[in-house]
Amino acid sequence: MKTIISTKNNISSIKTRMLVSIAMLSAISVVLSYLEITPPLSPPFVKLDISDFPAMLAAFTFGPLAGVGVQFIKNIIGLISTATGGIGELANFIIGASMAFSAGVIYKHRKTIKGALFSLVIGSIVMSVVGSAANYFILLPLYSNFMPMDAIIEAFGAFIPVIKTKLDIIIYSSLPFNLVKGVLNSTVTFMLYKRLRKGGFHNEQKTASTIS
Repeated sequence: MKTIISTKNNISSIKTRMLVSIAMLSAISVVLSYLEITPPLSPPFVKLDISDFPAMLAAFTFGPLAGVGVQFIKNIIGLISTATGGIGELANFIIGASMAFSAGVIYKHRKTIKGALFSLVIGSIVMSVVGSAANYFILLPLYSNFMPMDAIIEAFGAFIPVIKTKLDIIIYSSLPFNLVKGVLNSTVTFMLYKRLRKGGFHNEQKTASTIS
């Protein structure tokens, strides 16, 4: 009986640590989302930040769904001060969650430094592909309800003259932008991963795996 009670207490403690960690990573992600810049050759409404890396750490530590959870919490909180009617938050969630989930799934089965690097590379590629598809089929059409598509194309074309169509926006802006964003967040994630690995990162993973 004592063993059963002790096991239940340990599981409860692990769950609590997991929830607290996810909450902290979500808070960090929210703060980082406000530290954004407009990248070169982009209109003012295109923003770049490194708020995705906390979700990557969550995905590596607690599994892919934890990474998706951090992205979800960040963007739900972002709705409080949204300037895009929620479209920007939807975009950020779809694109960021695709990276966290795909990288988390791969890392779950390859928990090594090489596995982490490989998962981040694949995650960045998935992010770029999903971002391109989401922009073309969902996000740009949604934005066109507030700003005519011709005006959107013109805004991008002012910085990249070869952009003449919606597809051009994807090829010359969305795809490279999301690839750069993926690489940037992956670089930060990998640098922190190596430090956390030395500080008991895998012990936390083992405890998390006992309830996954």
